[in-house]
Amino acid sequence: MRQIGKYEIRLMDKKQFRQKMQKRLLEMSDLQRIEKSKKACRNLVSTPQFKDASRKVIMMFLSFEHEVDTHEAILSAWQLGKTVVLQKISWQQRHIIPVVINSLTTGFSTDVTGLRNPINGAPVPFDDIDLVVAPGLAFDSKGNRLGRGGSYYDRFFTNKDLRAPKCGFAFAEQLVEELPTSDQDVPIDFLVTDEKIEYFKNLQGE
Repeated sequence: MRQIGKYEIRLMDKKQFRQKMQKRLLEMSDLQRIEKSKKACRNLVSTPQFKDASRKVIMMFLSFEHEVDTHEAILSAWQLGKTVVLQKISWQQRHIIPVVINSLTTGFSTDVTGLRNPINGAPVPFDDIDLVVAPGLAFDSKGNRLGRGGSYYDRFFTNKDLRAPKCGFAFAEQLVEELPTSDQDVPIDFLVTDEKIEYFKNLQGE
């Protein structure tokens, strides 16, 4: 699949770029999505930041229909005895509340966009989270992330009590050379796809 070049990026604003990336995701077949999701989950579980025995609280996300499927990684976290936290979106206050989940089948509401939002679940202090695995429409070679436009994760990442590494999780097709960015965008520390694991920040001391 052709990479998007720097000249094209300069001509595109974020809205146009989101449309282009959403089209790219829609072009993938169901079989491709299933197989690539499995590979991406295996790569994520293999990282020291995920499997380290001292790490007990991992924040994941539930995927939209055409995103990389996180279910296998969540099940692996539970098998390793870890606590899994999901983002609960507060639409009125426009922020993310991290809450504990113990099931992938019950305890969710689904909004018009298809987002599954936890109904219950105990809130988790930001400084208890050991790893944040975040979605995105696209990521670039510098660790920049393009979300869906609500800036929920960018605001979440700036919380002073959040010290966990930030991991982008996506298909290889969502990695581009360069993204349009603004001052409010917060980069990730490393990226996991079905093809590779790429670090943008030295996490050896983690």
